Amino acid sequence: MLSVELHTHSSLSYDGRDPVELILEQAEAVGLDAIAVTDHDEIDASLDAVERAPEYGLVAIPGIEISSKAGHILGLGVEEAVPPGLSYELTIEAIHEQGGLAVIPHPFQESRHGVMARITREQLALGDAIEIYNSRLLTGRANRQAERFARSYDLPMTAGSDAHISEMVGQAVTRVDADERSADAILDAIREGRTSVEGKRTPWHISLRQFGGGVTRRIRNTVVGLLG
Repeated sequence: MLSVELHTHSSLSYDGRDPVELILEQAEAVGLDAIAVTDHDEIDASLDAVERAPEYGLVAIPGIEISSKAGHILGLGVEEAVPPGLSYELTIEAIHEQGGLAVIPHPFQESRHGVMARITREQLALGDAIEIYNSRLLTGRANRQAERFARSYDLPMTAGSDAHISEMVGQAVTRVDADERSADAILDAIREGRTSVEGKRTPWHISLRQFGGGVTRRIRNTVVGLLG
């Protein structure tokens, strides 16, 4: 079984803090086998991670967190950015056109762009896998809803730290029964549901710091954009 982190953000995300090398260092330090950097609507840092991961004894899966009209969708195994603003279905189609895997993160957390605020349960089931444990939780209710949904529709289940700072990488891990230690084998195993999840809650003060940092960066980027 491989220990895989499927949901992290680098400084390339508007609300991320750390460069790829710190994320990879943390992944190595906590004993992960593989990691996906999934920045918001950006893919360059993820592709950089793919190139640099072997230096840290890791497999890196290229990925991106896409802002669809319905909310956030993780595209894993893609090497070109999927444009934001597409419908839920078209976003999934764009991921599949690249041979990627569409994982629906925190679907029941409306405050964090979960898709269930704007789609039906039947549409949610179009995803290839459901993130049933996201470390950035308050009560855990949304995670439990996601798990119940995935089980009722017999969908593969994943976990993700949703780390926006390197220290939180590895808070939530997907255990993947892959045939070999490669990105393709990991994605194939997830598609087939050969996963289990484990994780722990991101400390509230860390979540608050991540949120505050994201707000500050959004304001700064807006000002820079206006001045530019």
